[in-house]
Amino acid sequence: MTTTAIIVAAGTGSRSGQSGPKQFAPLAGRAMLAWSYHALATHPRIDEVVIVIGEGQEAMLRDALPQARFVLGGAARHDSVAAGLAVSEDAEVVLVHDAARPFVPAAVIDRLLAALDASDGAVPVLPVADTLVHTDGTLVAREPLRRVQTPQAFRRATLLRAHDMWSGDAPTDDAQMVRALGERVALVQGDQMLEKVTYPADFAAAEARIGYETRSASGFDVHRLEDGEELWLGGVLIPHHRGLSGHSDADVALHAITDAVLGTIAAGDIGTHFPPSDPKWKGAESGQFLAHARELVEARGGRVTFVDLTIMCEAPKIGPHRAAMQARIGALLDLPVDRVSVKATTTERLGFTGRGEGIAAQAVATIQLPGTLA
Repeated sequence: MTTTAIIVAAGTGSRSGQSGPKQFAPLAGRAMLAWSYHALATHPRIDEVVIVIGEGQEAMLRDALPQARFVLGGAARHDSVAAGLAVSEDAEVVLVHDAARPFVPAAVIDRLLAALDASDGAVPVLPVADTLVHTDGTLVAREPLRRVQTPQAFRRATLLRAHDMWSGDAPTDDAQMVRALGERVALVQGDQMLEKVTYPADFAAAEARIGYETRSASGFDVHRLEDGEELWLGGVLIPHHRGLSGHSDADVALHAITDAVLGTIAAGDIGTHFPPSDPKWKGAESGQFLAHARELVEARGGRVTFVDLTIMCEAPKIGPHRAAMQARIGALLDLPVDRVSVKATTTERLGFTGRGEGIAAQAVATIQLPGTLA
């Protein structure tokens, strides 16, 4: 059974308080639309995802999801769904989902698809918890009522026929159109994670539902001390009779931190991104390497939360420069100085650092990444 998910994302989101369409507004570091797209695209029973966007939103979609397949929608929601159906001709089953519901639990998808064994449509619902009252003051019994969510699942042929035959006012959802044919639409258990993001306060509530994963990784680097070189450590130029030798400015401290940050997202090491064989990095300031590593973390919706650095050398003394290093590293990582630990130790005159031949540094970086949903 071939299944296509259609994400309806053509609206303007005028009530959201965002400067542009809410489906492209950032939510924990990524466009809100990207959350539901990834949930649907990675589900093992969904073969394809098509996004329906509004005219003029192409550039925003490319920024959020460069590889996503899309089609332009219409003036009303049912017009946009029809546009998605038109390009999903190979699908036997379609899931129709609103981009304003960013979090899609896999279990809900499973329940919807299972329900199609005995019906032509299925929708997720939740019971109404609040007491309801009519505008004339009359209480409305809530027991038989349910709140309808998306995604909604249908046999494509049935939904296509429902769209072709619909002649009433704008439908509230696709299930209404299918019921108008006399077809059965099953109700399955929905999920609180599928709450809709409509108003400004809803963005904060949505972020609160995201679970974060904490990761830590270490980095280590060594550089030789030589005459005639400047000594850069932790982004600070330190007066000394010798400096560190390397292809860049050889800042062993920033290199160790960079490797640690890259390690938290399994992105290789500093040489992977800035190979010493490339002449454009000769003499380069190492702060740009660390900023690049931070940007890679942020591109995944994460943030660096703490760094611990240990510098190993006999000389120079690190203490007088510690505060300046903390400030510079903090600026590169967008961290307050109380989240940047800088320590120094000697090796009791043992080994190459003890003999004053070089300086070593090791670092541990901790980050938070959006992970599982709470």
